[in-house]
Amino acid sequence: MQPTTNDPLATPFECGNQNQTTDWAACIAFYAALARQFPRVLRLTEIGISDNGVPIHAGVVSADGVMDRETIQQRRRPVFFNNNGIHPGEPEGIDACMALVRDFCTQPDRLAALGDTVFLFIPLYNVDGCLNRQDTSRVNQLGPEQFGFRANGRNLDLNRDFVKCDSRAAQVFNRFFTAWNPDVMVDTHTSNGADYQYTMTLINTQTDKLGEALGGFLRGTMLPAIYADMELRGWPTCPYVNPVKTTPDDGIEDFLEVPRFSTGYAALHHTIGFMPETHMLKPFADRYASMRALVESVLAFTVEHGSEIQAMRRTAREHAAAQRKWPVLWKPDYSRPSAFRFKGFAAVHRPSVLGHYSRLAYDRSQPWERDIAWFNRCQVDVAVDVPRSYLIPQAWREAIERLQWNGVQLERLAEDRVVSALAYRVESVVSRPGPYEGHLFHDEVTLGSKAVTVQARAGDVLVHLNQPNARYAVETLEPQAHDSFFRWGFFNSILEKKEAFSDYVFEDTALEMLENEPLLRDAFELWKTQNPEQLDDQQAVLAFIFTHGQRHAEPEWLRYPVLRLV
Repeated sequence: MQPTTNDPLATPFECGNQNQTTDWAACIAFYAALARQFPRVLRLTEIGISDNGVPIHAGVVSADGVMDRETIQQRRRPVFFNNNGIHPGEPEGIDACMALVRDFCTQPDRLAALGDTVFLFIPLYNVDGCLNRQDTSRVNQLGPEQFGFRANGRNLDLNRDFVKCDSRAAQVFNRFFTAWNPDVMVDTHTSNGADYQYTMTLINTQTDKLGEALGGFLRGTMLPAIYADMELRGWPTCPYVNPVKTTPDDGIEDFLEVPRFSTGYAALHHTIGFMPETHMLKPFADRYASMRALVESVLAFTVEHGSEIQAMRRTAREHAAAQRKWPVLWKPDYSRPSAFRFKGFAAVHRPSVLGHYSRLAYDRSQPWERDIAWFNRCQVDVAVDVPRSYLIPQAWREAIERLQWNGVQLERLAEDRVVSALAYRVESVVSRPGPYEGHLFHDEVTLGSKAVTVQARAGDVLVHLNQPNARYAVETLEPQAHDSFFRWGFFNSILEKKEAFSDYVFEDTALEMLENEPLLRDAFELWKTQNPEQLDDQQAVLAFIFTHGQRHAEPEWLRYPVLRLV
């Protein structure tokens, strides 16, 4: 039952015209008041601060008043995690969570239905963006009347920051998520894109990436149950509408949510993740109602199957710790399409009044319903042989910190040691033409490898892979992985040769090098044959010899510093 507008426990959404969303101050004050009034139901704590110095909060709801994390984990109680407000311009999850927590506090039957499951939530994750309040940044979105901005105080999209952790918020989130180790996560969003009849669409952690048992359970049991339940709740739901071509008519494919995104990050911890995306062209009141229904649906499934999910997650961790071949790059599998009964609108093309072209539109007077192709499977693109351990020189503290934040067990060398290992050599890198979320992101990486002997120093870090959090380590330290630390530019300094030459002096040195290094001489002869036009350029000639010769070689140049101990 929705409270009356003069009820002190009513939310801003409920008090207005159902086209209002809370602001940050009202949101936190609302939860703080609930926690004071219902201390055996709700605990609200500050878990960190944002880049702008604004507190980030989290809440815990428990049916029996047990809210201590260590006690909950000792008793192996299922944990359901609801993250809200990562994009404050997509706010319906923020408001729906407020009402749901209020109802846990005031409705004993609803609270008791949680059983042993703990409801963990972040009421508003991107607090910086929520304080940047206006009504124009979400292009074409229907309400609410005022809302926050997508980016945080450093103009970062936090749903691209889960691995690189440029923001304080992501650093807080990494530590919080790892400490609580939730079994199921729902991270609430609003979508744009094509037009269709659904208010709610759903992204789930890509099932193949979760492994045979956990992924098979999500694909074969959990998702069908959620879709059926949402239909019964009056909010038919479809997979996130990611068209294979231009419109849904030609089929849709699952969004390959790599670890920079919340659901892909959750997979690194063997957590089942959902990213509900309500349709921005539907009224805010409908988006709010469907979001609450989705959260309640996934929560109810978690309550019923929590122990089963926990057991599969433990098995997945054990399998990862023992795995010797690990997929690090995935791609859509178009050979195994499924079918989905889709409810769309007719796509029409009309002459534009702005230019000499046809524009796409959807005609809501022409609804249709039929089966379309749904490509919901992925296949391995690149897999690597997993080493016994990685060795990370202590100089690369940014990588080491992120491993620690995510619970990866590290061993610090107590004394200097000579280590034999395999080292990657970067043969080529293709980067995006412009900045991406504050980084020069490497879209393509080609590697070679060779055996090396190095002097490891006391304080350097060993990462052994026979541990529960092996997956996070492998998928961040292997350079070819989707969102490896290397792709995000953590190791860019190795791509630069540090010394140079003076041409008038090096001319004589280059001749000596060609005489004394047969491999260099052969390579130079081949290069001259393939690049005759370059022989007129002194810098090009000398640079080739300087770069490919051994006399002035820099071992660190192009050598990936994280070594593989096999």
